[in-house]
Amino acid sequence: MIRTQIYLPKELYQEIALRAKLEDKSKASIIREALSIKLKKKKQQTVGQALLELAKLGKKLKARGPRDLSTNHDKYLYEDI
Repeated sequence: MIRTQIYLPKELYQEIALRAKLEDKSKASIIREALSIKLKKKKQQTVGQALLELAKLGKKLKARGPRDLSTNHDKYLYEDI
């Protein structure tokens, strides 16, 4: 692990300390868990947004794939065409 220092507002520190006491965990553990959850959520939103933007672009450009794509997707993914 890498050690780092951060400044927290007093109220947030008190919430972390209370949560740590209630869950019988260290404050550092509570902070790591909270950061991990938040960053995973942000990453999911970013991937989702990227896919939505890609779909919008395809619609705007009127992009079309092969008509048999749903039945022959393995062929298109794994074979040289």
